[in-house]
Amino acid sequence: MVVSECMVFYLDSDMIKAILFDFGGVLAEEGFRDGLRALARRQGLDESHMFEVGMDAVYDSGWVEGRGDESDFWRLMAQRTGLSGDPDAMRETILSHFKPRPGMFALVDQLRRQGYQVGLLSDQTEWLDELDRRHRIYHHFDHLYISYRLGKGKRDPSLFDDIARDLGLAPAEILFIDDNPANVERARQRGWQAIVFTDKDSLTRQLRRLGIGLSNDKLKAN
Repeated sequence: MVVSECMVFYLDSDMIKAILFDFGGVLAEEGFRDGLRALARRQGLDESHMFEVGMDAVYDSGWVEGRGDESDFWRLMAQRTGLSGDPDAMRETILSHFKPRPGMFALVDQLRRQGYQVGLLSDQTEWLDELDRRHRIYHHFDHLYISYRLGKGKRDPSLFDDIARDLGLAPAEILFIDDNPANVERARQRGWQAIVFTDKDSLTRQLRRLGIGLSNDKLKAN
């Protein structure tokens, strides 16, 4: 086992055939967190727990798993935090904070060229489709695993079993990169290899230690 600044759990690079990435906080700035905090500041609300409340609300409303809709989410947020306003404007505030990280997408592209299957594994609503229209995200990936399409999110450990079956791979043949330690722990418990993402440079160093070669020139962008 290798331990580094990326917080790595059980890794065996010889087994890895697929590498899956979280979106917010890994491939892009965490727009849901930053956007909700921006809305809270504008309305004079406590922003310290806004992200955590928002994550619970997106699950409790059923929206992130495709069982509810955006209006259910905003209704819960109003009840739990006092957040109010035009839903379209609030949505745009959040979407504008999802800023893609070019260096991370360059890394994804390099891994794909090296023969790894690459996938997006994200607890997201149909907002991710809108972000794809703006930033052309999906074409970088062989596989898209998005909670609102699957009817299941990363809080449900069985999701990782479902994805391994869909890929036709043993769990240990999958490497998952996420900035949420709880998600990484659930993946690891299902037999996946996993890294808690902190930043691109730390991740790149860890992949190189595993013998996964990456070109410096193509990864210079943030």
